[in-house]
Amino acid sequence: MNALRPFDANIHLLSKVLDLRAENQNIIGSNIANAETPGYAPARFNFEQELSQAINQTGMPLATSQPGHIALGPSHIDNVTGTITREPDQTGIGDANGVSVDEEMLLLSENELLYETAAQLLKKKLGVMKYVISGGE
Repeated sequence: MNALRPFDANIHLLSKVLDLRAENQNIIGSNIANAETPGYAPARFNFEQELSQAINQTGMPLATSQPGHIALGPSHIDNVTGTITREPDQTGIGDANGVSVDEEMLLLSENELLYETAAQLLKKKLGVMKYVISGGE
């Protein structure tokens, strides 16, 4: 069990967001590294919608009674893993490499900004906990 979970669900959410953003950073970096590889189809890591569904899920989640049952969606933030999809080159010219370095750099910057935002929010949350634990000193 995560030691922080009893204290604040937002801390748990922010740590999951950091993990997912780090995975996204790896995927984007791989795309940039393969910008000159003939036939390379850039990958996209999609997790935002799945995370949003896990956050907004209300009511009782459907239970599975057998390990082989298929879950209808993530019942908890821990179950959000994201999916990786490939986008093959649609232009039909050149070496069939679909990587646009400009687009990848834009995605990299956006992801980095969102990662840093989540890290700062987590830092603030932990700072508040530290303040409370120390008795307000």
